[in-house]
Amino acid sequence: MALRVNKKMTLDSGSGDIFVLPQRKFAQERARRTYESLIQAAFQVFADKGFDGAQTPDIAGAAGVSVGTFYRYFADKREIFLEVMQLYLQEGHAEVMKQLSPDKFAGKQKRATIEHTIDVLLDQVMRMPELETVFLNMSLRDREVARLRRHMEQLSSDRIAALIEMITTREQVGDPEATAYIINNAVVECAIRIAGFRGKSPVPRERAVKALSELVYRALFGAEPADE
Repeated sequence: MALRVNKKMTLDSGSGDIFVLPQRKFAQERARRTYESLIQAAFQVFADKGFDGAQTPDIAGAAGVSVGTFYRYFADKREIFLEVMQLYLQEGHAEVMKQLSPDKFAGKQKRATIEHTIDVLLDQVMRMPELETVFLNMSLRDREVARLRRHMEQLSSDRIAALIEMITTREQVGDPEATAYIINNAVVECAIRIAGFRGKSPVPRERAVKALSELVYRALFGAEPADE
């Protein structure tokens, strides 16, 4: 998997809360390519070795440049880690928004809507579970990483809350926001375990999705899933 490095990179919740990467200007095309090579190399090195295990010589070597070149672009490995994670999360957010847009659910039954939502969220976490694990661990240690995590959780929860309001009434679900938060975090935790990064999962993905779908259905509609 490769990251797409755009000229302007933002994470926008639609409420004015935006993360913006530094606007880098390159005098030469070769400099831009070097920067992108470092980003791609760091992406893989952090996934393979974690934050603590990754060292700047590892990233420089994977990018095919010297350590001195690395420091012309980044102050340290924390700075490049933050840029890598912002890019990674931006791509994931864009894909989730595309897959969970209202038009995707036109005509879908309740159970199908729930299963599709869970599948989209699982795919997002499991597209690079190693990096997701590093990200979650770092969010417990680093204030800026924690801020990124909270921001992304809020974006996902907001979209799920909107979907809940599409398929339920306030009599059925009195607090869509809180319900969405719980659903989002449950799916993320399931995905990490299914991928085997917190011990081997006792059940495969198919069974986990089915069980989680049934739990969500009961939470939303207060009954066992009916044939629709």
